[in-house]
Amino acid sequence: MAIQKVLVVDDSKTELMFLTDLLQKKGMQVRTAENAEEAFRRLAEEKPDLILMDVVMPGQNGFQLTRAISRDPLYADVPIIMCTSKNQETDRVWGMRQGARGYITKPVDPAELQAKIDALN
Repeated sequence: MAIQKVLVVDDSKTELMFLTDLLQKKGMQVRTAENAEEAFRRLAEEKPDLILMDVVMPGQNGFQLTRAISRDPLYADVPIIMCTSKNQETDRVWGMRQGARGYITKPVDPAELQAKIDALN
């Protein structure tokens, strides 16, 4: 299944613009959310094929949000790639244990992101 619709969850406008631009150039439709509440609204509006998830956000963090989404029967099949500045191995392991299917650190390497997306197909 080719990934067409991506939800990018990040509280940084710069990061949202960078990732949106990158993914749109690959022909994907991108929707964005800046926090957990907005992310759940976007999920309810249209189920994405992939979620790119920041970790450090106000309110519910990306680890908590990933856990909530991956345990929700409506969205458990949507793969989540953590996309974060948290570069410790313990962070990566924790993110994967919350339900993430991939983990990349910022600044995002476009080739690495594409490889992670391709691996989900």
